[in-house]
Amino acid sequence: MPSVAVKLQSFLFKFNLKQQLQSRIQASPDEADPSCVTSRPEEAVAAANPTFSDGVATKDIHVDDPLGPLSLRLFLPETVVSGSDSKSRFRVHGEESYGGYSPQAGRGIRRLPVMLQFHGGGFVSGSNNSVANDVFCRRIAKLCDVVVVAVGYRLAPENRYPAAFEDGVRALYWVGKQANLAEWSRSRWKVGRDIVNDSFGASMVEPWLAAHGDPSRCVLLGVSCGANIADHVARKSVEAGKRLDPVKVVAQVLMYPFFIGSVPTKSEIKLANSYFYDKATCLLAWKLFLPEEEVNLDHPAANPLLPGRGPPLKLMPPTLTIMAEHDWMRDRAIAYSEELRKVNVDAPLLDYKDAVHEFATLDVLLKTPQAQACAEDIAIWIKKYISLRGHEFSY
Repeated sequence: MPSVAVKLQSFLFKFNLKQQLQSRIQASPDEADPSCVTSRPEEAVAAANPTFSDGVATKDIHVDDPLGPLSLRLFLPETVVSGSDSKSRFRVHGEESYGGYSPQAGRGIRRLPVMLQFHGGGFVSGSNNSVANDVFCRRIAKLCDVVVVAVGYRLAPENRYPAAFEDGVRALYWVGKQANLAEWSRSRWKVGRDIVNDSFGASMVEPWLAAHGDPSRCVLLGVSCGANIADHVARKSVEAGKRLDPVKVVAQVLMYPFFIGSVPTKSEIKLANSYFYDKATCLLAWKLFLPEEEVNLDHPAANPLLPGRGPPLKLMPPTLTIMAEHDWMRDRAIAYSEELRKVNVDAPLLDYKDAVHEFATLDVLLKTPQAQACAEDIAIWIKKYISLRGHEFSY
């Protein structure tokens, strides 16, 4: 069973979360913020740090798009500059103008797989630059040796379904666009000297991703409701096929997915009042996220096992599912994993004893041995699909 400290933290967490959700439900339309909300004022935010002070450099990117701005945070492990000067600087006219890492041609640059990460929070809270998500993404970037692109998708109720799912797909296409722009730039100009500019003279090529990202080894990782987004993005990547070139989604990780349905499962009944995210609170989140005219728990965003959902499951990428013993959503995630295995998709399930929902990503649980072990387990499995030397890793 979880410790007394975890139980107390869970009680306080659920009380505060339920108050926040109820206040948003009761807010009148005039009080709602129509802008593209991607974080909440109460969320503790970690500042970006473009130096390798702890082995990972980070930077924030804001992409303009017809659907609205897209917020991204890049996590770049120091291994990309192993054997070179990791403290290189970008200079203009001989004067230092930027104190962070800037790729330099001919300095032992490595290209790493790209991981798109989608945070949790029930579609209504959380952010890609929160302290908790920053710590988790740094850990994953180091252990998996990947460039992590944390996606700041639009939150509900200001932006209901399909906003968050659209943002996930937009992020994937942005990675593809960056790869094509970088390749075009390399073919036209000398690497490291000239870059593609837009009509205002601003750089369109993201230098970290252009120099170090390998989009042909793309992994999706979703946390809680972010797992629902990741699974949707995986389906869209299958449907897109070669239109996504050079991006190829080689695997996805679903961490305690936020799945639900109209017919309760055994775990949804037995563990309805479980730790941190109980069923009643999560139903409030779904009410805020789904379109007001169709709050249906068998919505495609909620239930992955609906008949007729495309594409065929046999075309889905290898899928690792992380589950917790004390998570009321576990049964439906287990069932989805089983359906993938039935059609010969590599879909292992890791079930952690005495664990609760978000045990490896929640701020108060990030330092636990179980959280660290989970990240290490994810790295072992992912490396089967991102290693350039083949499947020398096994799980």
